[in-house]
Formats: sequence, C-alpha cells, structure tokens
Amino acid sequence: MVQKIGIDAGGSLTKVAYEENGRLHVKTFSNQKMNQLIQWLHITAPNAIFHITGGKSGLIQSSSDQKSIQIEEFQATIQGTNFLLGHENVKIEDEYILVSIGTGTSIYHVTESSFDRILGTGIGGGTLVGLGSILSGEKSYHRLVEMARSGKRNKRDLLVKDIYSPDESPILGELTAANFGKAHMQESNSINDNMASLIQMIGETIITVACQAAAIKQIDKIVFVGSTLSGNDPLRNVLISFRNLYPYEPVFLDKGAYAGAIGALIHK
Repeated sequence: MVQKIGIDAGGSLTKVAYEENGRLHVKTFSNQKMNQLIQWLHITAPNAIFHITGGKSGLIQSSSDQKSIQIEEFQATIQGTNFLLGHENVKIEDEYILVSIGTGTSIYHVTESSFDRILGTGIGGGTLVGLGSILSGEKSYHRLVEMARSGKRNKRDLLVKDIYSPDESPILGELTAANFGKAHMQESNSINDNMASLIQMIGETIITVACQAAAIKQIDKIVFVGSTLSGNDPLRNVLISFRNLYPYEPVFLDKGAYAGAIGALIHK
C-alpha cells in the first residue's frame, strides 16, 4: 500500500513520485488536466500522505481532503537530485552547480552540507512552449521538440562565420553571432528551422549563465535536471556543445525531471 506520495506541482506540469513494493515509480500530469491527477491520486493512494512542493501546491491541497505536508521547493529539488546522483551511481565530490530547467530555470550551488540559489532566468520550458507556439502554431511540447530535430538552426541564426565570410573567422565560426539573425534574409519560412533556432537560443542562454556561476564558484561539475529535458535531445546537445569554450562537465540524470517530486517524497 502506498503510504506517501511526493508531488511537485510546477507552473505547467505536476510530477509525482511514490514507492510501491520497493520500487520507485514516477508519473507526469499536465496542469490543464488537474482533475485527472486528483482522481488518480484518490484511486491509487486513498490513504497516502501528500508530500507536496512547487508553486501550484495550494491548488492540489484545495482539491483534495487528504493529509498533506508542504515541502520547501528548493530544498526538495536539492534532496531529490542528491538522491538520484546516488541512485544512478554518479560520483561527485564535495560540490556542484545544479541547473533546474522547468518552466523557467534556477541555478544553485550545492555542497555536502548546504545549498544556495545563485540566480535564475525566465528562459526555460515555458519559453519553448510559449514562443514555440507563436513561431509554429503548435502547442504540443513533444511535437515542438520533434520539429527542432528536423530543423537547421543555421538557416535562422547568424553565425560568426557568416559575418566574416569569405574571410576566415578569428574565433570559432559556428558560434552564434545573433539568434534568429538570418530569419529576415530567408525567402521560405521553415517552422522546423524556427524551432531548431529557438532551442539553440534557450540552450545557449542557460549554459552561458550556468558556466558563469560555475566559474565564480570554481566548479566544473554542472548537473542538469528538470522536465524541459525530458525527451529533448536537441536541448541536451546544445548544453553539452560548449565544452571547447568553457571548462565544465555536464551531468544528466535519467529521472532528473522528477527531482522535486522525489525530494518531496523522501523528505523527513
């Protein structure tokens, strides 16, 4: 019988984590289908205590009469990440930079005994779905990512080599000089190219800020978690593509999208 459920109620998605028969289970629900989530909770674990975190916690608490315990969001994310690092056999000594990419993005400095939220940015999954919808007319996260896989961002982005052509660039030519800087020069409007450029812009922004935080703290390990990484290999590829410019080692966790829910679940 499920005795407690970890719930991370974010801005767009609600993530759920629970243990049953000694195994960890996770699920995701759209906040647009909150009734479906509440019904599932009542059927699956009618007597469970909710360990709940995230900005939409109050909405779930007001929709159910089951007992709930509020967990501080940042603490839940850190606890869940530390659990997953051990669970997935990832070795990190002493400290690391944590980048949590949800609707927006938060960046933390984590040590063995403490953590600090260093900074954040409004660029994240909300940008992908919101601006992606404007650029493509498509509202499905998974469809937007699929479009990006088929697109070519160099059809939209002005690259350094474009500026110096036909001469040789003094720096790496594939670097972005201006996101979407060639969009007005193209006769055709490829939605796939738009999405490839958008994900490039999101990834570049996040990794630039994360590497600045890592440089300040003199750390090379950067751990990435959050629902915006789920099935999003184009974004992952951007986040690992700057290692020739910045001295960092990226770490991705298989269940990183559920760090907050898992942290809430294991919180004592």
